[in-house]
Order: sequence, then structure tokens, then C-alpha cells
Amino acid sequence: MISHRQQVTDMIISAKVLKSIKWADVAETIGLSKEWVTAACLGQMAFNKEQAEKIGEIFGLTDEAIAWLQIVPYKGSLPTSVPTDPLIYRWYEVVSVYGMTIKELIHEEFGDGIMSAIDFNMDIQREKNPNGDRVNVVLSGKFLPYKTY
Repeated sequence: MISHRQQVTDMIISAKVLKSIKWADVAETIGLSKEWVTAACLGQMAFNKEQAEKIGEIFGLTDEAIAWLQIVPYKGSLPTSVPTDPLIYRWYEVVSVYGMTIKELIHEEFGDGIMSAIDFNMDIQREKNPNGDRVNVVLSGKFLPYKTY
């Protein structure tokens, strides 16, 4: 019996390793971006029934696990407040160092508001560079102005 969504994530990761599955291949089967599908497989998004069933086929999941894939998850669940994984910590560092700059420039360009992480796109690509390949990440979120009332 499954008692929480993390158990399904663990099943997916285990099957991914065992079967040498690539996230991009999973995304192609589902018909969505590798970024969104990976986030959903890792427990940060909910699949619809059809998508969950395809994920179940790919990773050999039970009907119970497939049902869990369709439940709205608890989002933003890092294991610690300051991440200790080196790659995730570097993102934390980017926000720590450049967060105020990003905020200031968004407000200067758009006004008082936020960038949505709901109406949102992300694209991660390898960028060839003679000095060492680079990680190119594009985040695109709808601007949501604060309203007065």
C-alpha cells in the first residue's frame, strides 16, 4: 500500500535506473516538455488520467501508483531549507546573489508584480562552448501585477 507521493517518485526513479530510461524519451511519449514531465515524475505536478496511464506503462507502475500520479502534490519540497546538493545549491546561490537584481529589473520593466511559476515554461539545453559546455536555462513566466482594491 502506498501512503505518500514520494513512494511513487522512488518507484519511478528506480525503474528509470533499472531500464536506462531518459527523461526526454518519457516526455516525447507523453507529448509534453522534458522539463514539465520530469517535474511531474519527481512529484511536483499532477498528471491527467491518460498521461498517468502512459507513465505507468513506461515505468511499470501499479494501478495504485498511477492513481497517486493524478493527485495534486505538495510542491516545493526540498529536503532542507538551504539545499545541500551541489547543483541545487548553485541555483540557491544564483537567487541569493542575483535575486534582488532580478526583482529590481523585473519591477523596472513591468511594474509591481511577480513572475508566475504556474503560467510558466522552462527550457534546458546544452550549449557547446570551446571553453567547456554551458548549461542554458530559459525561464519564462507570465507577469502578474499586484492589483489595488
